Amino acid sequence: TLSTFPFHCLHLGHRLHDTMPGTNLRKAAIQLPQIHGVSFSLLHFTVPFLADDYHVLIFLPRVNYSFVIEFSIGIFLFFGIKKTISTTLALVLMIFMTPLTLYLAIFDPVSDCGCFGDAWVLTNWETFAKNIVLLLAAIATFQWRKMLIRFVTRKMEWLISLYTIFFVFTLSFYCLDRLPVLDFRPYKIGQNIMKGMSIPEGAKPSVYESVFILEKNGEKKEFTLDNYPDSTWTFVDTHTILKEKGYEPSIHDFSMMDMSTGDDITEDVLTDMGYTFLLVAHRIEEADDSNIDLINEIYDYSVEHGYRFYCLTSSPEEQIELWKDKTGAEYPFCQMDDITLKTMIRSNPGLMLIKNGTILNKWSDEDIPDEYVLTDKLENLELGQQKVRSDVHTIGYVFLWFVIPLLLVLGVDILIVRRR
Repeated sequence: TLSTFPFHCLHLGHRLHDTMPGTNLRKAAIQLPQIHGVSFSLLHFTVPFLADDYHVLIFLPRVNYSFVIEFSIGIFLFFGIKKTISTTLALVLMIFMTPLTLYLAIFDPVSDCGCFGDAWVLTNWETFAKNIVLLLAAIATFQWRKMLIRFVTRKMEWLISLYTIFFVFTLSFYCLDRLPVLDFRPYKIGQNIMKGMSIPEGAKPSVYESVFILEKNGEKKEFTLDNYPDSTWTFVDTHTILKEKGYEPSIHDFSMMDMSTGDDITEDVLTDMGYTFLLVAHRIEEADDSNIDLINEIYDYSVEHGYRFYCLTSSPEEQIELWKDKTGAEYPFCQMDDITLKTMIRSNPGLMLIKNGTILNKWSDEDIPDEYVLTDKLENLELGQQKVRSDVHTIGYVFLWFVIPLLLVLGVDILIVRRR
């Protein structure tokens, strides 16, 4: 657990975003990267046995608490507090996880365990080897737990425990309400989408195909772009399938289909030298409409200054029409793969600003810029420039927020409590 400290600390909110329910909770729960260790395994292997989406919805919040336990165990071991509880839980955790990751390595039901999120992807065999080392460490720590050095007295250990839990939940809910403090995904700020889709010279690309499910007279059929039917068919859903495995770029499934014309406008949008706002709502029927006035204002602002604005969604046409009726939306809609949209931005809806294919900024629906910010053309505003973010600065900032209060507790313990 201690070996994963930096990643746990910075990914708590990130992984929680991955488990936000979509329309099909069972499908989403299996396909999306899960929280950490126990959470991933519990959810992945329990979902198939749950009766329906309602039971998945009940189960998800309980799984989410497991990362709090993992993080707390590491801190308790580090400070040498609650020795029996922390060493016992660490041992039980590793006894459970080690054979489970061996099963993952042998049968390969998922490509990776998701222990470190997108920050550091391990193969299933690498995860199993890591757990062997941690299991041995857990056994040794449990066997000689009385030898653990206690850094704080018993009178102050409750403060360490309380602040650890408070910090974990605070960071998690902040990232849920906003966006993850660190973004390790291919759609982070500063990334050029076209470059992420490019393939090195000589490499054989993977062959993907977009499949569209449409309905007519109660009959559902699958179509591709090559045989897309006329407007008498009603759109139901879309997904991307891998036809032939090859070199896989970091971005391989970004494809915008204009719903008004049925044309693929991906290259046209990504090579546009002007600004483009992308409203990302992976399931429009699940999107939060509390800030819809701000979204409509940004669309009006885009029209006024000649910028493009598209809403990207994987929802069917009837849900889009309901959204238009409810919100008064006049902006154009494009169809895109559901998983791609969730990868682009965790918020539903979320807003992304791009220029010539480069991601300049991203906002959750709680941080969408308002009329007091959009006072001029984007060319003349800081908003229109690429947001500068330093991962090192962010890591240091979050680390200090956790460490400084703990150092204060240690100081009080050494200078006051122990002297008494």
